[in-house]
Amino acid sequence: MMNKKIYTLLLVSMMLFSVHKSEAQRPNHYKSGGKVNIIFETDIGNDIDDALALDMLYKYLDIDRINLLGISINKDSPYSPKFIDIMNTWYGYPHIPIAMVKDGMEDTVPINFASRTYEHTNADGTKFKRQLANDHDFTESTRFYREVLANQKDGSVTIVSVGYLTNLARLLETKGDDISPLTGKQLISQKVKRLSVMGGNFNGINPQEYNIVQDIASAKKVFDEWPTAIIVSPFEVGNQILYPGATIEQNLAYTGTVPLVVAYKSYMDMTYDRPTWDLTSVLEAIEEGSHYFGYSKKGKVTITATGESLFEEGKRGKHRYLTVDEKQSQRIKDRFVELISSTKSQHQNTK
Repeated sequence: MMNKKIYTLLLVSMMLFSVHKSEAQRPNHYKSGGKVNIIFETDIGNDIDDALALDMLYKYLDIDRINLLGISINKDSPYSPKFIDIMNTWYGYPHIPIAMVKDGMEDTVPINFASRTYEHTNADGTKFKRQLANDHDFTESTRFYREVLANQKDGSVTIVSVGYLTNLARLLETKGDDISPLTGKQLISQKVKRLSVMGGNFNGINPQEYNIVQDIASAKKVFDEWPTAIIVSPFEVGNQILYPGATIEQNLAYTGTVPLVVAYKSYMDMTYDRPTWDLTSVLEAIEEGSHYFGYSKKGKVTITATGESLFEEGKRGKHRYLTVDEKQSQRIKDRFVELISSTKSQHQNTK
């Protein structure tokens, strides 16, 4: 008969092996640790990838992977905050703060999916619900950043920027005030873990990427002076991963009218596939270490006077940019579809 002590040790070993095996069999995106504190910085309304990226953030909220500390808008458009308010409300997160640039870059696409979704009338004659009134006075973005960062733990915040860098450049310039005695740069150094930027182009083709050239001075300031690590998802990465438009109607037009579906259909004639520029920055920021992407060596991104983005390797550099091969591109696309096709938020909305 087996010794009782030996039997117990054997049983424990088998249990530990079983747990280890099940952990190893899980997809990589379930292995990372606690919640990620995210601030989303967007020029939403210009291209539909912003709306898809925003949808991803709600889905991460659904599975308790993030704290979405707020959404900051970096272009002057009255419809951008209204669209985000609709999305926040519909997905069941109506109290996520929305901040707005003041005297920022003008909207280059005034009639866009944001305005069309705001003006959309459902078949029953209703419009999308909103939490905030039309005349709501949104907090100016740099003040929003100072208020949020001052109340977070040191090194705990990840900023995902998928538009112009206007607000972040202005944050760098802020001085101590009634919120915090620290300057903007000091607050960033103390509270921000990393900055994830969709911008630039490092494949030698068309280095004047849209997000950079819309506010070259701000982009230059951020890449020259930002004190924490910056991970850049350049144009060429999202450009080679196309979100399959057919899944929008197949997987998202479940019950009732969905604002993301209205927005997607408003942006271009269906059915179309669209590059996933902004989605890549969100994915990398939240699922860091899941081996979706390749990374350049450390170095320094420099923005020229004409908006070109240049990269120079250097061991002391704080900047890296993402790369993808064919296998990674497919895996990333599958993850995007998995997240965006999730219907948990729809159940929240219909409670």
